[in-house]
Amino acid sequence: MTDQELYKLERDFCSFGDTVHYVKEPKIFRSAEGSFMYDSANTTFLDLQMWYSACNFGYKNKKINDALIDQMDTLPQVTSQYLSEPKILLSKEISLAMQEKFNKRGRVHFNVGGSQATEDALKLVRNYTGKSLMFAFMGGYHGRTLGASAITSSYRYRRRFGHFSDRAYFHPYPYCFRCFYGKKLETCDFYCLKMFEKLFETEYNSVWDSKVSECEYAAFFIEPIQGTGGYVIPPMGYFEKLSKVLRERKILIVDDEIQMGFYRTGKMWAAEHFGLSPDVLTFGKSLTNGMNPLSGLWAKEEIISPDMFPPGSTHSTFASNVLGARAGLEVMGLMKEEHFESEVNRKGKVFLEGLEYLKKKYKVIGHVEGLGLALRIEVCEDDSFTPNKALTDTILEEGLKGNLEYKGKKYGLILDIGGYYKNVFTLAPSLYITDEEIDLAIGLLDQLFSKFSV
Repeated sequence: MTDQELYKLERDFCSFGDTVHYVKEPKIFRSAEGSFMYDSANTTFLDLQMWYSACNFGYKNKKINDALIDQMDTLPQVTSQYLSEPKILLSKEISLAMQEKFNKRGRVHFNVGGSQATEDALKLVRNYTGKSLMFAFMGGYHGRTLGASAITSSYRYRRRFGHFSDRAYFHPYPYCFRCFYGKKLETCDFYCLKMFEKLFETEYNSVWDSKVSECEYAAFFIEPIQGTGGYVIPPMGYFEKLSKVLRERKILIVDDEIQMGFYRTGKMWAAEHFGLSPDVLTFGKSLTNGMNPLSGLWAKEEIISPDMFPPGSTHSTFASNVLGARAGLEVMGLMKEEHFESEVNRKGKVFLEGLEYLKKKYKVIGHVEGLGLALRIEVCEDDSFTPNKALTDTILEEGLKGNLEYKGKKYGLILDIGGYYKNVFTLAPSLYITDEEIDLAIGLLDQLFSKFSV
């Protein structure tokens, strides 16, 4: 069918509520491989967002695809009341990796999407503590189910769905380029952290009963690097200090690694960069490289032991589905076999050097930063600070037209927009991106900023 025929059918039969339409007519792609996608005219599009970091290991990854084909030929389906080898082995691999990195024993629990993993983490924390209120960060995103929306800071996600009595207490994230308090990192001495600690000075600051030394809030849900918030990277030292405050008050730490996990930042978990040791950790997206969705969480033994969290606590039909578990097992194997830590960090530095070159060239690029291959470009007015959403949208749409040229060949560019003001390109290329493809990315971005900058 032609694109136009498909657009007409979509308008007539598809709910728009299960997706996001950032442009009037979302692109229809027909094939994909490695770092690239191809449209109906077979134009090559370099993908710098890889399905919101759900395809860290590239499109049509042969090892993962072959494992899935093998699983389909042997045991493609099994109800989750029974067991399968891939589920058990994948749980073991993740548990042992957590034990190695954080020196904690625990168990793994599966579901099918990031929001569902967040829901399960909420149930786990509520069950363990008997409390229903959580801390979370401004700019944080944990999903769009009702529970996940309650700890996601944007009111836009809650506005049409009534009262959220368990809405989180949202504290400013250390977003130093746009500090909530107007401070400068060089002189602030972690002022935002001091404001959080101040909550516990007296019971009249609303969260703490000093007579029994108990907090009304059970856990702090944390993205070590904010994803939808615009790939905001915190200053070193912040999370160590925050952890100390939380530990002293017996507040659990829930680490949301759904977007930043599986070497996106150059380590298996982003928390490893910042001295953050979680009690619960959620994951999803690239666990299966986007194949047959599977998400889940790991939690400390005392929180998730079968006596504490018995069978049926969050069961769903497709939780721990065998195809997703087999894909996840293959991803864990890839991470053992290959040198992602050194390679992702090396490529990230090369990519960031390119972005810093563009920042020097264009005033409208106010800020660039990156950790591993999680990179950001903040698009601004000519003062290099005032957010410029209109220009960000224009560049995104122009990239999707597929009319750029590089070394005599036509290309398109797939970008993703995030940030508090929707003026940030959040870049999440394939972890297998080559140096030549990084040059291509910088070349295409250069053309786009050149076309629309004064």
